[in-house]
Amino acid sequence: MKKFRLFFVLILLCSCSLQAQLYIAPSSYMYVSDNYLFVKQDINLQSTANLFLRNESQLLQGTTSTSGNKGLGAASIFQEGTVNNFAYNYWCSPVGNASASTGNEAFGITMLNRPSNVITSAPAIITSSYDGSTTNSTLSVSSRWIYKFISSSTYSQWISVGSATSINAGEGFTMKGTSGTDNTTVIGVQNNPGSAQRYDFKGKPNDGNIDVAVANGMQTLTGNPYPSAIDLNLFFNDPTNLALLDGTAQFWEQDTSVNSHYVADYRGGYGVYNGLSGVYAPAVYYTYNSAGGTGPVYSSPLNNFERRFCPVGQGFMVTGKASGTAQFKNSFRVVKKEGVANNSQFNRLGINHVSLNDFGFFDAIPNVAGTDYTKISKAPTPHIKINGSLNNQAVRQVALCFLPNALDGVDNADSKSPDIDSNLPFDMYLFLGNTEYVHSTTSFDINKRFPLGFKNNAIASFRIQVAGFVNFNETNEVYLFDKETGLYHDIKNAEYEVTLPAGVTNIRFEITFKNGALSTANSELIKSIAVFQDNNKNQLTIKNSELLDLKSCEVYDISGKLIFRKQALGSDNEYVFSTASFTDGVYVVKLATTDNLEIVKKVIISKK
Repeated sequence: MKKFRLFFVLILLCSCSLQAQLYIAPSSYMYVSDNYLFVKQDINLQSTANLFLRNESQLLQGTTSTSGNKGLGAASIFQEGTVNNFAYNYWCSPVGNASASTGNEAFGITMLNRPSNVITSAPAIITSSYDGSTTNSTLSVSSRWIYKFISSSTYSQWISVGSATSINAGEGFTMKGTSGTDNTTVIGVQNNPGSAQRYDFKGKPNDGNIDVAVANGMQTLTGNPYPSAIDLNLFFNDPTNLALLDGTAQFWEQDTSVNSHYVADYRGGYGVYNGLSGVYAPAVYYTYNSAGGTGPVYSSPLNNFERRFCPVGQGFMVTGKASGTAQFKNSFRVVKKEGVANNSQFNRLGINHVSLNDFGFFDAIPNVAGTDYTKISKAPTPHIKINGSLNNQAVRQVALCFLPNALDGVDNADSKSPDIDSNLPFDMYLFLGNTEYVHSTTSFDINKRFPLGFKNNAIASFRIQVAGFVNFNETNEVYLFDKETGLYHDIKNAEYEVTLPAGVTNIRFEITFKNGALSTANSELIKSIAVFQDNNKNQLTIKNSELLDLKSCEVYDISGKLIFRKQALGSDNEYVFSTASFTDGVYVVKLATTDNLEIVKKVIISKK
């Protein structure tokens, strides 16, 4: 087998494709600047050999499955964190331990270095103190905050790693940033101007198929495991991952103005990217208690990060919908420099918005799979963003997404709320399939309605308004329908405010595209229906004086859970149903006629 043997310094200033193995001899190096290197087969970095990827350069490899990379030499890749010594970034290393063994190896923070110039860096000092720090000559990384999270669901299940070399390829990890500044500038970027530490990841480059364990209903911290960007849409649409994952990646954001290591002082939350719709839901920042549970809402920076092309080093959470092994593959690898314009961002501070006017096609994007990106539109999925002010403390943004071939019902193109299992004090969400979502993806039909739910642990005010139409022109009207009052509120052109009692409100409100205000005749018909609860007899009675043809009767508890359903009732004058098995509480009775009229009434069941 032919090998490229480099016994000298090779500086690569243009893109290069090697249709065989790459071999770099001892005491030699290859330097790639502002470009990419594509190696068709394996890489062999001999002792003291180096592969320097500089100025956003990236490495692609064309092997199809198992990595054959080996050698005691190292690839060197820069990436900048975005937090101080009190806050976390989520990471995933592009390299592992360098040894003569073949294949991917585990990573540890002892492989992090501080750059001093384009080809020289010094190992970071690993400290057990609470704070990492940086100066013009040293970089200190705290091992106290290095954790991973694998197929788990509770805060107590974070796994402490410390300085151990035990973070397997494809496993994400948490790491806090550093205090101080480092004025050393390499290729026009300062090592640390403050809360933005540059790290030099040095080790054997990861390659080939990389397995990540997932479990049904559990979360795993993973990320981009390669020294190149990856296309998250390809990752989530891969048949293996489509069957095992719920289609979304959760990205941690944290308020860096809080100078405390106590969990109870943290302020942060998860933004959600859907790999099938390509739409991002900004994070809501919550407070936390000492056990890691969510407390009161804190703020909403509404950072709208570009996520499709996940950059080197970026970590994120995935959620399993079945137990098995999700997989990263070389076929997901692309060359994309970081930046808003490139749809590729590591977590950056500040608000970044999708350009609503750039509906052309992608430029040619080098990749392993041979995908012709020039034939793929970069126009965002048509969607409507809706903001809900949560008791004047923060904003939750949800999105209705529309694709011609999307299916009705819940699937991987719909994104669950990142805080679905938390006892949140205030929240707003799309209520789909008895579950809380921030995205709903379906085909557009002007007659469709979308339940909008709210939760609040005390009386609270919610203000709802359309935040914007993105690449969408099928309608110019959006209303919030209140089933309890029968009123439609224009939320596209005005903000609607409602005060709700403590509890969960899941079936009272709907987003609609038509003002379906009832005619006087229909209003009178609805008034003719009487619904009441006889607690002495444990009976629910429906009086139908106008003999309307009732298609269904449904009873929900106050959380929106369906408790009882009866269909094809007909047009009798009266209906009586036993409620003996119901627990005490408030229930919502929903009646529907064959003429598509809806009648919603509340009853209270009490056996005291």
